[in-house]
Amino acid sequence: MKEIVSTTNMLRPDTPALTALLALLTAVGPLSVDLYLPSLPAIGAALDATPAAVQLTISFYLVGFAAGQLVYGPLSDRFGRKPVMLAALVIFCGATLACAAAPSITALIGGRALQALGSAGAIVLARAVVRDLYEGPRAGRELSLMAMIMGLAPVIAPLIGSGLQAAFGWRACFLFIFAGGALATAAVRWLLPETLRPSLHQPGGGVAKSFAVVLSHRGALAHVAIIAGGFGGLFAFISASPFVLQTVHGLSPFGFGLAFAAASLGYIAGTSLAAKLVTRLGLDRTIGWGTATLAVGGLAMIAATALAPTAVAGIVLPMMLYLAGLGLAMPQALAGALQPFPERAGAASSLIGAVQQATAAVLGVLVVRALGASAWPMVLGIALPGMLAFAVWATTREARLREGPHGRASP
Repeated sequence: MKEIVSTTNMLRPDTPALTALLALLTAVGPLSVDLYLPSLPAIGAALDATPAAVQLTISFYLVGFAAGQLVYGPLSDRFGRKPVMLAALVIFCGATLACAAAPSITALIGGRALQALGSAGAIVLARAVVRDLYEGPRAGRELSLMAMIMGLAPVIAPLIGSGLQAAFGWRACFLFIFAGGALATAAVRWLLPETLRPSLHQPGGGVAKSFAVVLSHRGALAHVAIIAGGFGGLFAFISASPFVLQTVHGLSPFGFGLAFAAASLGYIAGTSLAAKLVTRLGLDRTIGWGTATLAVGGLAMIAATALAPTAVAGIVLPMMLYLAGLGLAMPQALAGALQPFPERAGAASSLIGAVQQATAAVLGVLVVRALGASAWPMVLGIALPGMLAFAVWATTREARLREGPHGRASP
């Protein structure tokens, strides 16, 4: 762990309180997506929009998120993590209020893109803070603990969203998200220390060079491909499951919230297990177990859908397994991708997030546009990226280990 200068009121590294704060910041994005999922059909009815148009509120969110991540990391490498994160959260809160007041689906799509532009800063810079403070398996453990806490968001958020939808309508969901953003802004202002050491500040004009360094590192790119595959399958589920489970399988908004929450428990289980395993097995072996679980979960969903196409359990239980694999693999792959770049952690985090979100956005659009009277487009959109992530891990081990930080082998 690297030493940082902290004022009296700021949280200190290696404490549960700082981990919890970073988890809150990384949960801003999932909260913005998962909480309003039960309202998607109602939004379509209220704003006279088709399911494909409503789904664009997710896809444009991902596009805005990807674009935002390219900006915040390099800026934070130059100006510091904290001021850039505060600016991002202010954008997020303002855009969320605009979403709550949106008079049309077009306005809501635009508001979601701007909301994502703000929320991108929170997750990019939380990851950069981890890289500032920790290395190797210790960084993987911190990211796993953050992901375990963050994993509560997709469990709780759809249940809260379904309750708000039933009691007050879909606009109340965005007011709730605004309250979460305001809380995160206050916490950053008063509790988060500045973790970028002055010696590592990047001069102006170094953005292109930073991106080029990251993109030329084959080991880091292999980790990014694993992240993009696993996360792409998750967003196929996020994008399509409100329509598949409510329209095809006939669940109510509350029933959908329960099903989504049950599947999300797998992610909490996976991240909890990863936090215990990574310091013993190392990053790469933990990623291997995770990607294998992704592939098995995807194959199980294919088999269940073929044998029992109307069974909700045939979607939920394999998705629990898939998300357990994601919880095992993704935090460690993030640590592996960030590890070679202590002086460019912001830029590296930006590129990772941009590729991750752009892949998810494209896959989400393709899956929803292919939806019909069956769950197959969603099922294949989950299973194939999961199997791809395992294939990448199995075929790139030499590159990942050979191109560790500063020429050393990765853990």
